[in-house]
Amino acid sequence: MRILIIEDDEKLAKLMGRVLEKEHHAIEMAHDGDIGLEFALQGAYDAAIVDWMLPRRDGPSIVRAMRAAKIRIPVLMLTARTQVEDRVTGLDSGADDYLVKPFSFDELLARVRAMGRRTAADAVGDELRCGEIVMDLRAHAARRGLRSLELTATEWSLLEYLMRHRGQALSRQQILDSVWSYERDVQPKMVDIYVSYLRRAINADGEIDPIEAVRGIGYKFEI
Repeated sequence: MRILIIEDDEKLAKLMGRVLEKEHHAIEMAHDGDIGLEFALQGAYDAAIVDWMLPRRDGPSIVRAMRAAKIRIPVLMLTARTQVEDRVTGLDSGADDYLVKPFSFDELLARVRAMGRRTAADAVGDELRCGEIVMDLRAHAARRGLRSLELTATEWSLLEYLMRHRGQALSRQQILDSVWSYERDVQPKMVDIYVSYLRRAINADGEIDPIEAVRGIGYKFEI
């Protein structure tokens, strides 16, 4: 995922960035509220991590402005505040989750993985389109050019996840966490098996394969 971190503690922001980059996320940072909101309103991110207390503009006001601008990406609010009413304020501003400082990086990664599973259809409308491949989310129909694609439920979920993260190198674990999120004991090799199934379903003779293997990581969808 491409994640925006808005945190005025530059040391903490850099530490979070390093941890998330090791999980193959792309990170951008802002260290005050106004710049953070400016970045967020570009709408180029899959998720945001926003501190509550920031110079110039606080976290809840940033999230309210994002929601008013119809930016529906998942937002994790960071704060040292522990009172129930503070959590309610943060969530009512439009944040999806709440993490109290100090926190462990394992918990941060778990929250980010959960946000990655929350990509809602209305965040991108009712259609996903990458080149000539189109997924009609409302009709649950996919096509490549004029050719209909016959996909199983798992192939559909895999294609949707790859298309939502077009151009990003996704690890096998990221794909597992999204496509097989409710199944236990699923091994990473299952990703390779279903990528091969999906390739057969979407590629005809002479067509470019949009699923690129990324050595040592996993796969990237690019067309």
